[in-house]
Amino acid sequence: MTETILEFWFGADNLESEEQARLAQRWFSGDAQFDAEIRRRFGSLVDAALAGELSAWSAQPRSWLALLLLLDQFPRNLYRGSAQAFAGDHRAQATALAGIARGDDLALPARYRAFAYLPLEHAEEIVLQRHSVDLFRRLAADPEAQPAEQFLMYVEYAKAHHDVIARFGRFPHRNAVLGRAVTAEEQVYLDQGGGF
Repeated sequence: MTETILEFWFGADNLESEEQARLAQRWFSGDAQFDAEIRRRFGSLVDAALAGELSAWSAQPRSWLALLLLLDQFPRNLYRGSAQAFAGDHRAQATALAGIARGDDLALPARYRAFAYLPLEHAEEIVLQRHSVDLFRRLAADPEAQPAEQFLMYVEYAKAHHDVIARFGRFPHRNAVLGRAVTAEEQVYLDQGGGF
């Protein structure tokens, strides 16, 4: 099943740059049809991952990455606009850190590794944000990281996430769904289109 998840998310190996760009659009655009497909094919696995039932998947780099997708990315698709979208974040961050410490990320192709680092980019902790920026910079410097402009874009997004946490200590665009009060400074930021 882990290979099915990776193939669904990343497509076939050796994709051309244009195909990689289309995938990236699908990942980050908020497509209801894509979300429905994730729910149909992987919804029960997301539930199992969130319940801690798939921790054995951390034993190998590829299954570790599949678990990270179930914990970090797929909930954002399945529960878009609700607090449950972030339900796997802490488990995803701990899982990502453990795998990175083992070097699991370095056993993966460059285009997969960004999703090993995204749980850290999603963290509302400045130490994890700094780690995220460092990891994305190292990834972009890898000769395998092609097309280069896509990986440089990942670095820019990591820096942008870092800067929001450095400024506010949290992501203000999550406040409403998490039931958090918005500060005046956060409201100005949100009114100016802040968020991801």
